Amino acid sequence: MVGTYLVGLVVLGSLLLVWQRALHLPAPEAFHRFSGLALAAAVVLAAPLGEEVLFRGWLTGRPRALWLLAMALVGIALLGAVSLHWHDQAAALGFVGTALAAVIGWLALRRRADPPRWFARGFGVWFYLSVAVFGLSHMANYPRLSWALVPMVCPQVWAGLVFGYLRMRQGLWAAILAHATGNAVALAIALLATLF
Repeated sequence: MVGTYLVGLVVLGSLLLVWQRALHLPAPEAFHRFSGLALAAAVVLAAPLGEEVLFRGWLTGRPRALWLLAMALVGIALLGAVSLHWHDQAAALGFVGTALAAVIGWLALRRRADPPRWFARGFGVWFYLSVAVFGLSHMANYPRLSWALVPMVCPQVWAGLVFGYLRMRQGLWAAILAHATGNAVALAIALLATLF
């Protein structure tokens, strides 16, 4: 699967390079903020672990995983409120409460393994929704948003499909390792491209 993923990345990357140059689209800017070592750690270690847990850790539909996803989304919204200075103290207190609720809910639900019926019936929708959100979240890497940039996240959509498949067939660690491998190869290619 990792080989299939990497071949897909090369094909998509080649096509998108033509698209990017033809439309004079900007390159991703998210990585210019990091030093070389910090960039490697973020791209090869932190991003695969964090993104796989957030975007695919819950795909089994286990109640505790769905609960943690819900608490993570609430926590992200509350952190966003704090960073935007919207009711800082209330949002910060809400974040602490959400973290506590996440732990309590996880403990209460840890013995329940069967996914809820609504999740099992709509699994295809949840799977492809996670792929789409994963892909579109990478639009944040660009300095400005444009409809012409939407195809530029096709590699991430492809990655979401492959990692989701691996998550369901081999487990979360397989998806994390494939993600880390793909990011390491993409980073190496990007660094080599800057030398020429």
